[in-house]
Amino acid sequence: MDFSIFFSHASLLLVAACLLPNPILVGSIGVNYGQIADNLPPPEDVVPLVKSIGATKVKLYDANPRVLDAFANTGIEFMVGLGNEYLDKMRDPAKAQAWVKQNVQSHLPATNITSIFVGNEVLTLDDSSLSDDLLPAMQSVHAALVSLGLDKQVTVTTTHSLAILQTSYPPSAGSFRVDLMDCLSQTLSFHQKTGSAFLINAYPYFAYKSNPKQVPLDFVLFQPNQGVTDPGTNLHYDNMLYAQIDAVYSALASLGYNKLPVQISETGWPSKGDEDEAGATPENAKKYNGNLIKLMSGKTGTPMRPNSDLNIYIFALFNENLKPGPTSERNYGLFKPDGTPAYALGISGINVVDGGSAGNGVTTPSYSTGSSTDYLSISSARGRRQLSGHMLLMAPLFEEAYNRYGYKENKTAASLLGKIKGVRFGD
Repeated sequence: MDFSIFFSHASLLLVAACLLPNPILVGSIGVNYGQIADNLPPPEDVVPLVKSIGATKVKLYDANPRVLDAFANTGIEFMVGLGNEYLDKMRDPAKAQAWVKQNVQSHLPATNITSIFVGNEVLTLDDSSLSDDLLPAMQSVHAALVSLGLDKQVTVTTTHSLAILQTSYPPSAGSFRVDLMDCLSQTLSFHQKTGSAFLINAYPYFAYKSNPKQVPLDFVLFQPNQGVTDPGTNLHYDNMLYAQIDAVYSALASLGYNKLPVQISETGWPSKGDEDEAGATPENAKKYNGNLIKLMSGKTGTPMRPNSDLNIYIFALFNENLKPGPTSERNYGLFKPDGTPAYALGISGINVVDGGSAGNGVTTPSYSTGSSTDYLSISSARGRRQLSGHMLLMAPLFEEAYNRYGYKENKTAASLLGKIKGVRFGD
């Protein structure tokens, strides 16, 4: 079906007006452009939709030439992807150079490609062959960029699940899994030498979905709430995403990578789900993504890094009808395939907290965090619950998210999350 007849310039402007009553420019917001669907509009008609949400960055899961050509001369930054299935081939410098020439160099400078992510969540897939291929593939792609004189404008990175963390709460105690340390250390050294960012996929939604009776919904949706205080730093957190990010910063700092930039390569909230998928509603999706965009427009960092620029990519641009798994997987989009909003973000009417310290007029919710000092520390290395004392009961809010999301690819979680490897739920 030719969607172009439905996407006149005037109709797209109307769509943008419906999505954002008062569109704002958000310099640090990006969007994931997945294409696991058979009913999406042509890329040419996607450009106004991306602009309508104020996004200035797009992340592709491949290097689709039609998409890259459609966004030529728009100034929008692109991160293109090399799936896990390419890692073995990319170890070969000749093949890596051929890929870069065809999929990156040929589109420059018209299309603003600034990064290539090589592999997705490789280190937490329990696949030693992929893990062994990751760094050599990244090195070959970077070497190809160097040989073509493109390494100053295009960086090479990879994406990680939060399951790479061994300790996640409090954020100041964040640390990486011991069993991944060798691979991670080499990858981090590569990032430092080449100037590329450390990418993390983070989904507070999974924390709520797994335990809706305990996890305060307002805390994961950036709504006013009492939040939690890190006992190690006395920093206050009123949303889960920022606590997750700061746990990663702490883990990096513990290995001496204090200045390595962190980007959130995926985060989002589904607008529809199955009966057992708590919280997957249009209203919650509107609050999560709308509040996040509003928060990013203020250009404020996390409590631990208030002056650091945050780059966050919302998942996803469209609902994708061919994605396997639970209903939620086909309903993460900001837009329906016909280009209409999946829900109105309502940016102008959203009242958000600032994501930082206490004393900002935040109202106290009615739930209780309990008086116990014990909590369940869920080991992302083994997926087991271990009791540990002298911590806040709120810790499971963070840990459940890491465990729930990070193990979607292994045997334990395959029945829940669809066994889709290479990219998040099939992208």
